[in-house]
Amino acid sequence: MSDPAVRREQGETRGRYVITFPEGEAELTYSILTPTQVIADHTGVPPALAGRGIALRLLEALLADARAEGFTIVPLCPYVNAQRKKHPEWANLFTV
Repeated sequence: MSDPAVRREQGETRGRYVITFPEGEAELTYSILTPTQVIADHTGVPPALAGRGIALRLLEALLADARAEGFTIVPLCPYVNAQRKKHPEWANLFTV
């Protein structure tokens, strides 16, 4: 059985990428700074789901939307910032 899909939920000033599992929700939250810049501020995955690459799936959804919609990401979240440093090919998607 495959994992559930990533959903994007967005309001006027905040949003999140979320995957719902029986064990709980995994999410990456962000704040909208300007139409061309968001702040990735938190990534959380329930302990029962750790080690399955779920946080990376959430981040990849954010990156795909940044490419498609033309915004950059301020990596305030420690997880997002650590992944940014591991992937120099993503540099154009971040404002540091």
